[in-house]
Amino acid sequence: MNKPSTVLWRPTTTIIFIVGIVALVVYSAIAYMVTNFRPTTEVRVGSGVYHLMIADDEVERVQGLSGVSSLKPDGGLLMRFDSDDTWGIWMKDMKIPLDIIWLNKDKKVVHMVVNASPELSTDATFTPSAAARYVIELPAGSAAKAAIKPGVTASFDETDDGRLW
Repeated sequence: MNKPSTVLWRPTTTIIFIVGIVALVVYSAIAYMVTNFRPTTEVRVGSGVYHLMIADDEVERVQGLSGVSSLKPDGGLLMRFDSDDTWGIWMKDMKIPLDIIWLNKDKKVVHMVVNASPELSTDATFTPSAAARYVIELPAGSAAKAAIKPGVTASFDETDDGRLW
């Protein structure tokens, strides 16, 4: 009588399993670092000084602050676009309310939306009334606290080719 064959754990199966686990850990670590360790720059606007993450390419701008569950009082995001336009901002996958501030090429505030609700998700796209080059996203209430209003000029550093530090 033949005994049923049993499947044995082979050395190649072990190697494939270990390589898969290592690849998953490396991918997770890289994703965490990209999400949490973006370059930042100091932005001064109104009476506020903020340390903002930088989003200066399409992928980073689309990601924005989606999924972020909290921000430090001096935290947020600075988006840089390559040209002036009426760049629309939505609240897709947002978990916190924001103050959204559009700046022109001279870094002057040209439009603001205060206390934009995360409940709007993709139902509303906020668009400035004038062309802008930069968009700043801050925790809701920051604009009022720092007396940020249209006409105020922000300051932050850029490289010679216009990229943000």
